[in-house]
Amino acid sequence: MKKKILFILHYPPPIHGAANVGLQIKQSKIINETFDCEYINLGTSKTIEEIGTKNIIKLFRYVNIFGLVLKNLVFKRPDLCYMSMTARCMPFYKDASLALLVKIFRVKLIYHFHNKGVSLNENLFFDDKLYRFTFRNSKVILLSEYLYPDMKKYVDKNQVYICHNGIAETNVKKTNAIERKTVKLLFLSNMIISNGLFVMLEACKLLQQKDIPFRCSFVGGTGDLDGKKFQSEIDKLGLNDQVVYLGPKYGDEKYKIFADSDIFVHPTLNDCFPLVLLEAMQFSLPIVSTNEGGIPDIVVDNITGFIVQPKDVEALAQKLENLILDADLRLSMGTAGRLKFEKEFTLNIFEQKIINILQNNCR
Repeated sequence: MKKKILFILHYPPPIHGAANVGLQIKQSKIINETFDCEYINLGTSKTIEEIGTKNIIKLFRYVNIFGLVLKNLVFKRPDLCYMSMTARCMPFYKDASLALLVKIFRVKLIYHFHNKGVSLNENLFFDDKLYRFTFRNSKVILLSEYLYPDMKKYVDKNQVYICHNGIAETNVKKTNAIERKTVKLLFLSNMIISNGLFVMLEACKLLQQKDIPFRCSFVGGTGDLDGKKFQSEIDKLGLNDQVVYLGPKYGDEKYKIFADSDIFVHPTLNDCFPLVLLEAMQFSLPIVSTNEGGIPDIVVDNITGFIVQPKDVEALAQKLENLILDADLRLSMGTAGRLKFEKEFTLNIFEQKIINILQNNCR
């Protein structure tokens, strides 16, 4: 008889890393064939702009989520509850209250973290007590070993599973343009300042001042920065000939932009395990990113791309210059990244890891 699992997780809208992974799990044929699954959307925000805001509509959405979880616990009696947990502040309080409800019904809990920040609040009295209660007698899935120090105060190593994210492969093929004179850089993520947007623009300015031939496309939906404000920054820096903002792109339209690019850039200031880096590797793009979260598990410095420190504009510009001027280096790093993707980050690999973890905790 199949084990019953209650999945409390995020799926779109809005579109972000945790929601994309949640949707992959919800739509996974092999996971749904292996277990008797019930899914509840944990998200109370319907747009990127809503994330982090407070309003009465989000409160009503949360009350509805609480009711759905209670109904499932009473009538379905799951063997295990999988929850995509948020690490801190109000979203954590919301998730912890659902965890309390699950614990009251004595259902096993396993948390999957797609974010970090536990250590930032561990010295607050209320948060410290709540973290201790939440993690007690529960297991945790982390995206990378690099993220364990964030919660080591509350979670023993034997409570932790490491499970890298994976993505489905697209049918869109890479454009063969290794010899073109103007190299195409790509930034693709939500337009959030912490994703390093302004750092990237400053690096582009340094490249322009050195007469390095490039064109940089920014692709992403509105976050805490809209297209108009971003365009004004492009105008202010005099980068209109080199930089363009294309707005949000999805599906094959997004993949065609990946396919027609030469270098992927993600100078994030705060991240865990960006799925967009896996997408770039799928298209054999060398990557320049930062030493944030689990990114060193994805980008092998000097092999599949370069890793620089967050906010280091000069280092970012220098690594981009190296790749722009060296077509062979772009090719070798992109090829190495593609091989690493095939070995570690496919959707099939991710699904099997999740199944193994869930089976281990349903016993």
